[in-house]
Amino acid sequence: MSEAAAGRLDSLKWVVVLALVGGGVYGNSYFGDQPILYRVLALLILALIAGWVASLTQKGSDFFTLVKGSRMEIRKVVWPTRQETTQTTLIVFVFVIITGLILWGLDSVLGWLASLILG
Repeated sequence: MSEAAAGRLDSLKWVVVLALVGGGVYGNSYFGDQPILYRVLALLILALIAGWVASLTQKGSDFFTLVKGSRMEIRKVVWPTRQETTQTTLIVFVFVIITGLILWGLDSVLGWLASLILG
């Protein structure tokens, strides 16, 4: 199949995806009196079908390849230990408090100076 034919089919697939999403939005409002569980299940099923159709397009395939690559890269990340996370959090907390106190003091002094100047 040529790229032009695949591009036309991709366009048709995206139209189907948009129709599924639009149908889900319309159906959710049309069946607003139905229990929310049924509406959520219907929307999830429509989302899965729309995602599957989108994955059949070139851009959808590229997106899922990117997601798989991202998951592999996340596995390579060296995550901090619990102790490192606690220490870093405490350091940030202390510096936020110190900065807040400095800004409060500066605001008080400048407010006092402004009241002296303005009377």
